[in-house]
Amino acid sequence: MLRLICKRLSLVKPTASPITHGFSLSSSFIRPMSELSSSNDRQTFTVSYLQNSCGLSHNSAIVASKKLLFENSEQPDSVLELLRGQGLTKSQIEKIIVTRPQLLEADLENTLRPKMEFLESLGFSGASMVNLLTKEPRVLDCDLVDSVQLFRAHGFSNEQIKALTIKRASLHFYNVNNTVKKLEYFKFMGFSDEDIARIVSSEPYILERSLENQIIPCIEVLKRVLGTDDNVRKVIKACYWILEYNLEKMLVPNISLLKSHGVPEDLIVKLFTTHPRTLLLRSQKFNEILAKVVELGFKPNTLLFVLAIRSMAVMSKALWEKKVETYKSFGLTKDQVDLAFKLQPMCMLTSEKKIKKVMHFLIDKLNMEASMICKNPNLLMLSLEKRLIPRSSVLQLLISSGFLKKDVNIIYYLRMTEPIFVEKLVRKHMKALPEVVSAHEGKVGMHIGAGSFKECFTCSILDLRLIPVKGGQESDGHL
Repeated sequence: MLRLICKRLSLVKPTASPITHGFSLSSSFIRPMSELSSSNDRQTFTVSYLQNSCGLSHNSAIVASKKLLFENSEQPDSVLELLRGQGLTKSQIEKIIVTRPQLLEADLENTLRPKMEFLESLGFSGASMVNLLTKEPRVLDCDLVDSVQLFRAHGFSNEQIKALTIKRASLHFYNVNNTVKKLEYFKFMGFSDEDIARIVSSEPYILERSLENQIIPCIEVLKRVLGTDDNVRKVIKACYWILEYNLEKMLVPNISLLKSHGVPEDLIVKLFTTHPRTLLLRSQKFNEILAKVVELGFKPNTLLFVLAIRSMAVMSKALWEKKVETYKSFGLTKDQVDLAFKLQPMCMLTSEKKIKKVMHFLIDKLNMEASMICKNPNLLMLSLEKRLIPRSSVLQLLISSGFLKKDVNIIYYLRMTEPIFVEKLVRKHMKALPEVVSAHEGKVGMHIGAGSFKECFTCSILDLRLIPVKGGQESDGHL
């Protein structure tokens, strides 16, 4: 019987078993020793190459070698030569290879070089190419041509595509359908292709946001607050990144607070459409600013009220105090600085450098009292080179030539609108005194000393209803 059992067992063929006395043997692991040796040699060579030619540490080289294996240096040498040809340093190449070691095996002539050349056609070269490849080497892996063609089809220029790529190269890896849906939604909102290209190239992060969960809800809040699609477009054009905010949490409470203080809705809309970030402050800071504006005595139903909020909203307390100290360095008191701010809130937006230059000119050259300047703070909004100096030169020339009487009110002429000043003082006298044109163009210097100005000019407080806006022009009080 025993002999029969043994005979039968000898006829049973061995099969692969998952567990055999504590270990398993699979046919897939049974490889010739020569093949195992070859694989080990390739890994050893790859690790050594990554260390010696690419600058990787031993551990980084081991990790990278698991993603690629090569037997000789011909292919990776060619890739490294291409990267060095773009101006990449050894440390930058190391960073790229650590991130994307597979690039060393990329098809040089059919893939890698054409993509480099395509990037160059978009304007990438030198430092910009280096920065892009170091920051996002995946652009050499993705289907860059199709992605770029998509943006071009929606009106993006090469320059705008380059700007978008520098800021957010990962957009080239995103789902094409999602990108198209967002671009088409903006077009549905009434934005032109030119508008969309400008917005997205300036703030490409918008395309990373969910259309259903972020962009559309933001647009709906803006419509509710602003009333019209036109106002919505104005706000987005003035503040591209507004679509990345939680507007229900940040915007709506601040608007409700303004309304509770009696600020008319039309002034709120004007403030928001011209300077959206003012109403996107955190509630605590916005409350502090509003309390300060009320404390200073601004009336909520006036334009000055919202201008004061705007001026305080864009500055830290430290910068505000620094500018106050700058004004005080010319002999003004805190109360006088507050007076200037109440008459023209935008005067605090003037940079410290400009405050010093304009104050020095008005005091040292025009012999104006600092107290008079704080009562005419609009002067601080005017350009020194384009307005104050040229007009002062024109007045000095006309007075010294006898075309104007002495004791003219210089503040009146400095604040006069440009068309009226040109008509009354330049064109009127240009035939008899051609130099007046050069003086108005800033080509004729002021020749009389500071002490002489007291005899030529007088200063008085003028009607402050006209509020200067950007560029030194006058407006009728609109934002």
